[in-house]
Amino acid sequence: MTIYIDDHHFNYEMEKLVRLFFPNEKIVTTEVCEIQEKIREVPYVYTALRQDGSRKTIFVSVQTDTFSESTEKTVDSSINDEKNTERTMAVALYDLLVKLTGTKQPWGILTGVRPIKLFRRISEKHGTEYARQYFEEKFLVSHEKTALSEITEKYEKRILLLNTPQSFSLYVSIPFCPSRCSYCSFVSQSIERAKNLIQPYFELLCKEIEHTAKIVQQCALCLESVYIGGGTPTTLSAEQLHGLITTIRNSFDMSTCREFTVEAGRPDTIDQEKLLAIRNGGVDRISINPQTLNDEVLKVIGRRHTSAQTIDAFHLARSVGFRHINTDLIAGLPTETTESFVATLDRICELSPESITVHTLAMKRSSHLTKQGKTVGADGKVPAAEMLRYCEKKLLSCGYHPYYLYRQTRMEGNLENVGWSKEGYDGIYNVYVMDETHTILGCGAGAVSKLKNPGSEELIRIFNYKYPYEYINGFDEMLNRKKQVIDFYAELS
Repeated sequence: MTIYIDDHHFNYEMEKLVRLFFPNEKIVTTEVCEIQEKIREVPYVYTALRQDGSRKTIFVSVQTDTFSESTEKTVDSSINDEKNTERTMAVALYDLLVKLTGTKQPWGILTGVRPIKLFRRISEKHGTEYARQYFEEKFLVSHEKTALSEITEKYEKRILLLNTPQSFSLYVSIPFCPSRCSYCSFVSQSIERAKNLIQPYFELLCKEIEHTAKIVQQCALCLESVYIGGGTPTTLSAEQLHGLITTIRNSFDMSTCREFTVEAGRPDTIDQEKLLAIRNGGVDRISINPQTLNDEVLKVIGRRHTSAQTIDAFHLARSVGFRHINTDLIAGLPTETTESFVATLDRICELSPESITVHTLAMKRSSHLTKQGKTVGADGKVPAAEMLRYCEKKLLSCGYHPYYLYRQTRMEGNLENVGWSKEGYDGIYNVYVMDETHTILGCGAGAVSKLKNPGSEELIRIFNYKYPYEYINGFDEMLNRKKQVIDFYAELS
């Protein structure tokens, strides 16, 4: 499908909106000043903006072999705002695409990653009731997703209020996994292929952490949370885990750290020795991620563990003293039925983890599933929608509340990922990183440091090398990049 852009600069938003309805099609965006009938090859979307003095008029047309409809809207001249013009055009296009496909999107015309951040901005300026109405009437968000946004924002705000201008969090990347899941697009290496890189990588990672801590001290920053993720951090040995955690604790002032998380991840990498190394290091939160408790689905997605191993790993973590265990699930996995997902969630709730993160399958272009031809179900009737409806009902009844939410491109049903927790167990780092509240300093291959100006929306990114071998070979250059952190905070002072 071709999207013609005529005399406006809302290219990105129009393309993102069309992709909600046609996630598996090739879409080409073309800017033109004047379009002749002979070059309009169906299917196409035509969007135009005309201005006559203070009067703005929007034209939108959608044409396929079996559908032909156009609309014209006048922009409210009393609201002299580019965002309002863009929103008016998006609503006009959305209405035509709903007519074409017969499908309404649960998040309406919203295409961004952080709808809760948007809800908060509106509510802080105009009040919660206004934000609720604006979501439903102006952004066409469903009543259910608007209600979910409202309750999530309430809990998210409690964490954001803890933030100060000098706050930062530390992210440490362990880019190794036992095997690559079929849905995954993260930059990680299987142990079989990268075994010889793990020890040299570990040694340099500890040096980067120490280097970063000196920068933090120079900039007088205050550590709020630590997150060791991946990949699968528990692919490291118990000795390496102990060394990594000890390096962090010895390098940074941990007295202000509210949360220390290790993403244990794959149950087949967890044993008592590793859990004790993590627990004795003062880590207070771990994540054990089954994704599903259906053994057949686990095989389909390339996981080399069973549901029984997940249960055993969970009980083992409890036995060594962990009092905050998170579990990750994915709605919409290949061959997973609603009944199978319900059984998984019910069993997880019986284990009673302190927090549960429910992701919706997102079809990343570099994943094995996408390369094998798996496509996204664009309508809200896909099983993932039923799964998330059950999640909300079940988890609320079990005493969980949503504390953070984000969205990704090419998700099943154009849905969302939600973190649920019991009272007092919200994942602090998750809120900080998704809201882009404060600086995140990243260490390790694939990590990205995000420097946040507390007085504005400015965000400066510093990229580490992606792959372990690049990280090892370019280590000195990567440390030099972190000088930008010092320059950034020097300009703020």
